[in-house]
Amino acid sequence: MDKMEPPIQGCAGIRWQIHYSIVEEMRKDSVIANIADDLGLDIKQLSSRKLRIVSRSAERYFYVNLDNGNLYIKDRIDRETLCGSEASCFLTFDAVVENPFKNFNIKLDIQDINDNAPQFYQNKITLEIVELTSPGARFALQSAEDPDIGSNSVQTYKLSDNQYFTLTENIRTDGSKYPELVLEKPLDRETQDTHELILTALDGGNPIRSGTKSLKIIVIDGNDNAPLFAQDMYTVNLKENIPVNSTVITLNASDNDEGINAQITYSFMKTSGNIHHTGIFSINPNTFEIKINGNLDFEVTKNYELSVQAKDGGGLVAHCKVLVQVIDVNDNAPEISITSLSSSIPEDSAPGTMIALIEIHDQDSGDNADVDCQILEDVPFKLLSSNTYYRLVLSAAIDREKTSSYNISVIATDRGSPPLSSTRVLTLDISDFNDNPPIFAKSTYVSYVPENNLPGASIFSIQASDPDTGDNAKIIYSISNTITETPSMTSYLSINIETGVLYAQRSFDYEQNKELIIEVTASDNGSPSLRSNVTLFIHIVDQNDNAPKILYPSPDTGGSAVFEMVPFVSEPGSLITKVVAVDADSGHNSWLSYHFIQLSDLNHFVISEHTGEIRTSRIFQEKDMLNYRILVMVKDNGHPTLSATTTLSLIIADDFQQVVPKLSNKLKDDETQSNLQFYLVVGLALISLLFIITVMVAIISKCKQPKPLPAFSSLTTNLYPPIDPRTFSMYSDGSLPLPYSYNMCVALDPAEGDFTYMNPSGNVPVENLIDADNTEQGTECLTEASLSTEQLTLKLSTCYQSYLSIRRI
Repeated sequence: MDKMEPPIQGCAGIRWQIHYSIVEEMRKDSVIANIADDLGLDIKQLSSRKLRIVSRSAERYFYVNLDNGNLYIKDRIDRETLCGSEASCFLTFDAVVENPFKNFNIKLDIQDINDNAPQFYQNKITLEIVELTSPGARFALQSAEDPDIGSNSVQTYKLSDNQYFTLTENIRTDGSKYPELVLEKPLDRETQDTHELILTALDGGNPIRSGTKSLKIIVIDGNDNAPLFAQDMYTVNLKENIPVNSTVITLNASDNDEGINAQITYSFMKTSGNIHHTGIFSINPNTFEIKINGNLDFEVTKNYELSVQAKDGGGLVAHCKVLVQVIDVNDNAPEISITSLSSSIPEDSAPGTMIALIEIHDQDSGDNADVDCQILEDVPFKLLSSNTYYRLVLSAAIDREKTSSYNISVIATDRGSPPLSSTRVLTLDISDFNDNPPIFAKSTYVSYVPENNLPGASIFSIQASDPDTGDNAKIIYSISNTITETPSMTSYLSINIETGVLYAQRSFDYEQNKELIIEVTASDNGSPSLRSNVTLFIHIVDQNDNAPKILYPSPDTGGSAVFEMVPFVSEPGSLITKVVAVDADSGHNSWLSYHFIQLSDLNHFVISEHTGEIRTSRIFQEKDMLNYRILVMVKDNGHPTLSATTTLSLIIADDFQQVVPKLSNKLKDDETQSNLQFYLVVGLALISLLFIITVMVAIISKCKQPKPLPAFSSLTTNLYPPIDPRTFSMYSDGSLPLPYSYNMCVALDPAEGDFTYMNPSGNVPVENLIDADNTEQGTECLTEASLSTEQLTLKLSTCYQSYLSIRRI
């Protein structure tokens, strides 16, 4: 039969207590009751709510079927093994459910059945009785033992039929019965010296069980007084920590006889109880002291019952009992048991989440068993008390990136004096949640890449970190945006999505792109994915991959040398011309220097290494050469050095009239040197003749209407103002934009030919350079405004070649 008792108000809330009563020795798998109905639980939710029995001792005897909610017998229950001779025998345990958490106290009353027969420890006992003993004398006998209680224990004793003895029963102060043998008539040793009797003990069970033992009575002479104790039962209270060899009690029995019949010796009677206790207690047969030989343990045995016998020299005995009560001391620290422990929890768990269920047990009793439990560290967890259980719950938000695991030290301290404590460390791992995006070490990165790099080469590595773990920390890199206005950036760069290493897809050209700006995105593999961006500035580093470009003299003359007129009366240091060049590279790679490579007479001209200006170095003499062919090299400052060359022909003369005879004499001298030169000159003359005829026809057609001729300025006019060659790097068409207008006039009469450059301020009237007699030959005057350097040079060269051809004719 089961019964729901009133609720008990505790510190953690209300808990209900259910009382069941069963008999011992029930068969295995017998149903006690439907605990689910008694607890008011839904049978369908028993598994999900984890209904279970929690107890240190009851779990071996009971179990719950989660399918039907019945409480079953799991193993044989022997009341005598559990409770001994105690009047009441209970088994208590807790029924625990979760979601929400609740515990119920279950109390089972184990009822006794008559499953044990009375039993005498000794199957045979011998008594010595003096023949002079008067009728009515009583002799105490050892009582039978029955582990059952109540009516199932020993109720009566019976003695086999005889003419000398009867049996009577006495009751001790504790309520137990013991038999006494009563002499009905005097004994006569000479008639019968021994008597064999059967003593039977019967219990009150149904059916009745019994036990027997044999009594042998030997009739002797003398000693008609037995020893006598002052009381039949002694009670002693001992603390469980009493030192070994301490005196428990000193007994004293008296005997009215004299001599050897009054000499009493003490001993423990052999009983089922004493056989277990004699190792702990000892009795001195002569001094009457009972001492302790071993350690007492309240948690193992709370009391001891010692049966003591006093025997005189005549063989008469007396019996008493010594009841030793063990008093508990605080000698057991609390025990901490962990159930329902979560090995890890997500870092986004809400406060109040249960982590573990903790059971606290102390084997002591009273205040020594009252336990307080707390957490030592400052952690985001707390303990909630529930009777003998504590729930470890989350008390605040947690962040795995700050703390990935916690060692939670739970200490349980009892209220004994002095208090004892136990500590249990719980290790709890925090599982990751994707709450952190990838992080770059810098907001921007700068990389320097030389131009003309190898395609496919690694140029930079961008690394981001993610404090998360697993897939949440796995980073994928991509080029998300191109800030530089460069089409198809993917044709320039690629990125390894796993390592963040950037690769060049093709060679860079500093002259085309000096800087690339891209935006790189780092995305983690979490759900949802988080990302971060960073800007990368890629500066292209210039390499010396462009040779200098000569703007003047123009490189478009088809390999012909450029002619420059040098006045014969030029002073040393006079500016003759200037070589102008640019370099598409930058920095040191674009620093240009100018050098003579091939010069007929190094003493006449010098070139400025930095500006390219060619000047005279001394005064010319009549014996000097008519013309000089100069090879100028322009080289940059890169490594390796790149260069370009140009050729200049410098004509030494004040006017064309001085130039022609010298040229003619030089040609004649040259013709006499070898026939090969002669044939060469003849071929050139023929070609020139054809050219002159063509030119004359063109000039006559253009010069039918006379035009005013400009005046010639001095041939030493500074043709080009000093300009740093580096300034020409801004002009991409290779022209020389100078703020000058150039006019050129050529007289076809050999005697009156001359040419000059116009002054920038305007045209000046020309002297009468052309004879009236030569007007039939025609005059061509070309006036050009803002001619480029290349065009001007080409025209001068063409006109001069025409002039030479005419003079030869």
